[in-house]
Amino acid sequence: MKYDQIPNSLFKKNRKKFMARMKPKSIAVFNSNDIYPISADSVLPFEQHRDIFYLSGADQEETVVLLFPDAIDKKHQEILFVRETNDHIAIWEGEKLTKKRATEVSGIETIYWLKEFDAVFFDLMTESETIYLNTNEHYRQAVETQTREARFIEDCKRKFPAHQVAKSNPILQEIRGIKEPEEIELMQTACNITEKGFRKVLEFVKPGVWEYEIEAELLHQFVRNRSKGFAYPPIIASGNNANVLHYLENNKQCQDGDMILMDTAAEYANYSSDLTRTIPANGKFTKRQKEVYEAVLRVKSEATKMLIPGTVWAEYHKEVGKLMTSELLRLGLLDKADTQNETEAQPAYKKYFMHGTSHHIGLNTHDYGALKTPMKANMVFTVEPGIYIPQEKMGVRLEDDVVIQHKGEPFNLMGDIPIEVGEIEELMNA
Repeated sequence: MKYDQIPNSLFKKNRKKFMARMKPKSIAVFNSNDIYPISADSVLPFEQHRDIFYLSGADQEETVVLLFPDAIDKKHQEILFVRETNDHIAIWEGEKLTKKRATEVSGIETIYWLKEFDAVFFDLMTESETIYLNTNEHYRQAVETQTREARFIEDCKRKFPAHQVAKSNPILQEIRGIKEPEEIELMQTACNITEKGFRKVLEFVKPGVWEYEIEAELLHQFVRNRSKGFAYPPIIASGNNANVLHYLENNKQCQDGDMILMDTAAEYANYSSDLTRTIPANGKFTKRQKEVYEAVLRVKSEATKMLIPGTVWAEYHKEVGKLMTSELLRLGLLDKADTQNETEAQPAYKKYFMHGTSHHIGLNTHDYGALKTPMKANMVFTVEPGIYIPQEKMGVRLEDDVVIQHKGEPFNLMGDIPIEVGEIEELMNA
C-alpha cells in the first residue's frame, strides 16, 4: 500500500470496543469485499470493506475476521483468516500477507489460512449461541450486487438454523462514528493532501481550461502524496454544470465569467476527506458572484458553530434552513410570499438549497455514525451548504470537515485551505 503502516493498537482498540458490546456466547464474522469483474479478464481496483479494515487493518482480498470473546480456547477470541500466499502469487500479484505480517498489521495473534475457515468456524459455532451478521444498514445504501458478505450470511443461516442472529451494524454505527485520535490524524493527512491539490489548482485554472484538466491536476497531486486518488468520484462543474448536484462528466471547457464548483478530495489509508470549493475561472469574482459566495460562507460559518455535543442532526438541519432562508431573502432569490407559502415538508429555501448540510465522514465518505441521537465529541462531520441558481448559470457550494470537540467550536481539519474571497483571488492572480 502507498500509506505508512497504521499502528495495530488502533485496531486492537476497535475490536475491544466491538466485543464489549457483544452478547454472551456470540461470534461475529466480517468478510472482505470481492474483486469485481468488468469484462474479459479485467477487474475493478480492489477496495477493502471498511468494516473489516476498521477491525483489523487487513487491506487485501479474501480475508475474514472472527471475534468470539467467550471462546473456550483463548487463542480463538480473535482470529484473522488470510489467503495463503506462494511463489506463484508473489510473482504475478505481488506480496500478500504472511501469517507473521498479518499479526504485525492487525495485532491478532491467531492467523489461519482461509482454506481452514469452514472447519474452524464450524467447531467454534458448536460453542456459541448467537452469530452477529454484518448487514449493510447505512441510510444511503443502494446495493444491487450480492456481496461476499451477503453470500456468507445466506450460507450461515442455512448451515446453522438453530443459532440466534444478531446485527453487527448497530454496534458499528455507534463505535465507528466516534473517532480515535489515530483516525483523526489519518483524516488530517487526507485533508493535507487535498490542500496541496487545491492550491495547485488555484495556480492552474484560467479561462479555456477543461474540467478534466483540473481533475488531472488534482489526481496528480493526490497520488504523488501517497493517496490512491479521489475519496469519491470527482465533481468539476463549471457554469451551469454546478446546478447538477452529482455532475461527474467533467468534460466541459471553463469559460471566462464562469464559476467552477469543485467537490473533490483525497483519501489516505482508506480514510476520506471531503472538500468543496467554488472559484471564478478568471480569478476575479463579479459583484453578484461574491454576494452569493459570501452568503454561502456565512451559512457555513454559523452552521459549523452548531456542531457541538448534544446537537440533534435533524434539528440542526432545520436551523441551517432558517439561516439559508435569511440569506436567500437578502439575495432576492426568495420573497416574503415564498416564506409565507412554505410547508414543513417543502420549505422555501429548498428551491435553491436542496441537499443536507452535514454527514459523518471517516472510512467512508458518507460514514457510519448515529444520526438519531445527540452528537458526541470526536464525531467528524462535513459542513457543506450551497446555493444553486440555474437562471444565473451559477452554483456555489463550500465544504470542510470538522471534528466535534468536548467544549467549544469544532476543529476544522481543512482550516488551512483557502476559502475567503480575497485569499482565493490573491492566489489565483499571483
